[in-house]
Amino acid sequence: MPVDLETQPLKVLSMGQRFDELSDRLISFIQQQHLFFVGTATSDSRVNISPKGMDSLRVLNSKRVLWLNVTGSGNETAAHIQQQNRMTLMFAAFEGKPLILRIYGTARVIHHNDAEWLQLYTLFDPLPGARQIFDLKVELVQTSCGMAVPLFQYAGEREQLNQWAEKKGETGIRQYWQEKNRHSIDGLSTDIEKNLD
Repeated sequence: MPVDLETQPLKVLSMGQRFDELSDRLISFIQQQHLFFVGTATSDSRVNISPKGMDSLRVLNSKRVLWLNVTGSGNETAAHIQQQNRMTLMFAAFEGKPLILRIYGTARVIHHNDAEWLQLYTLFDPLPGARQIFDLKVELVQTSCGMAVPLFQYAGEREQLNQWAEKKGETGIRQYWQEKNRHSIDGLSTDIEKNLD
């Protein structure tokens, strides 16, 4: 049975808790966050940890999480998932009660030309430069205290990436994928060509 994080004394929160799935309370916590981190690696690649914002994450149920990946300077996550499909998502409370939440699981990449793209993309508000959807199967959920995480106040979203993608337009974004997003920093293929067919 998941621990009620709002009512448990501090000494309970100081110890890590493990679960097989996301509870309603943890889902609510995720939905309140403005920032999360994605971690991936192959067996011999560099480890990639990437911060994600915008309104780009959806919890479908206690065992399935989607996040919409927009165009950026790199495409490490997609390259890693082609080789090794493990993924970790991490959330941290920067306001209110301290908490760190990690979701461990296996993920798959959904590209524009995949059969599921249109159905899943409708779950998100459209974002310019949308590149892939990652579909994470939850295998382990871990909470920890988060008492060393500093307090920050949310001041709003940055709009520069959206503005950049809108200025490039669809043709410019596809050209950028071709020039900048085809390989990871370790030379692994990202399969971005599936978006270019």
